[in-house]
Amino acid sequence: METEQARAPHRIIALLTVLTERPVSLYAAAVLRIGYGFLYLVFLLREFPHRDEIWGPGSPWTPELARQLFDQTGWASILTLSDSRAYFETCYVLALVTSALFMLGWRTRAVSVLFAVVVASFHARAIFMTDGGDNLVLLMAMYLVFTACGRRWSLDARRTRLRASAGKNTCPSTARAAAGLRDSRRTLTLALHNCGMFVIAAQVCFLYGSTGLYKAQGGTWGNGTALHYVLNLDLFRPWPELSLMVDQHDVMISIACYLTVLLQVAFPFVLFGRLKYPVLTMLLGMHVGIAVLMGLPLFSGAMIIADAVFLPDRFYRSVGRWWRRTSRQPDAWSTAGDPPRGEPALVPSQLTPSTR
Repeated sequence: METEQARAPHRIIALLTVLTERPVSLYAAAVLRIGYGFLYLVFLLREFPHRDEIWGPGSPWTPELARQLFDQTGWASILTLSDSRAYFETCYVLALVTSALFMLGWRTRAVSVLFAVVVASFHARAIFMTDGGDNLVLLMAMYLVFTACGRRWSLDARRTRLRASAGKNTCPSTARAAAGLRDSRRTLTLALHNCGMFVIAAQVCFLYGSTGLYKAQGGTWGNGTALHYVLNLDLFRPWPELSLMVDQHDVMISIACYLTVLLQVAFPFVLFGRLKYPVLTMLLGMHVGIAVLMGLPLFSGAMIIADAVFLPDRFYRSVGRWWRRTSRQPDAWSTAGDPPRGEPALVPSQLTPSTR
C-alpha cells in the first residue's frame, strides 16, 4: 500500500510531463481539420439548392419554431437571429467561406472558433434532419478549437516557413519580465492541445464500443440478419438493384453482421498494438459500404476522418515524403515552424502574437 502511494505522485508528474512538454499527433490534428472542413464544405455545397427548405425562412420548421425549441433545450443558432432572407443568405456564404478557410488552415485559431459556431448553428437550426454524422462533426468541431490543428499542412505553417526563410523571427522580442508569461501561455496551449487530442480519441473509442455493445444485445445482430433488413428499407436504398444483389448472398451478410459487432467491440482494446492497422482498414471498408449501400456519405465520411486520429505521425510523415518525391516540391505545408533537432517542440505557430 505504501509503495503504491509513493508511486502516485511520480505517475502524476509523468502525466503532466506528457501533457506539457511536447504536442502529440500534430499531423492527425491537421488531417481532422482538413477532413472536417472539406466534408462540411461539400455538404453545404451539396445542399445549396435546398438551403432555404432546410435552414432558411422557407423551411417548414420555421425560425419561430426553432426558437421555441431552443427555449426548452438550451440550443442556439445564429440563423434564428433574423427572419430576413438576406441575412440567411449572408450567413450561408459566410459558412462556406469559413469551412474553406478552416480546411486550408488560415488563421486557424480564430477560424476554428467560427467553424464550431457555424456547425453548431446549422445543426441546431435543423436538428430533426440529421443522420448521425452531423452529431460527430459538431463534437469534433468543438474539440478542434482546443487543438493545434493549424500546425501542419496549413497556410499558417506555410506563412511561418516563408517568414523564417526571409530571416524574420516569428516571435517579436519582448522584455525579460514577459518571458515567464509567454512560457506559461505556451505550456497552457500545449496542455489544451494534448488534452483535446486525447478527448477526441476517447470519443471515438466510446462511440465504437457503445455501438458494438448495443448491437450485441439485439436479436437480429445475434442471428446475423440485421443487414438483410437494412438492405430492404426503402429509406436506405439509394440503388435498389445494388442492395438486392448484395442481399442475395446470405452467408456474406451474416459474416458481415458478426464482423461488424466484433470490430466495434474490440476497437478500444487493439489501439496499442499493430492489430489496429487491419482493424482500421476493415472499418474503412465498412464505412465505405455504409456510404454506398445506405446512402449516408456524411456519416461515413465523419467516421473515416475520426479514425485518422489513431494513425501515428510517422505514418503522415511518410505520406508527406512520398508526396514530395512525387511532386518534387519542398514540404512547405507541414514542417513549417518545427524546432531544430534536439530541441523540444513549441506551441503551434498560430498561437504566437504575430500570427493571431
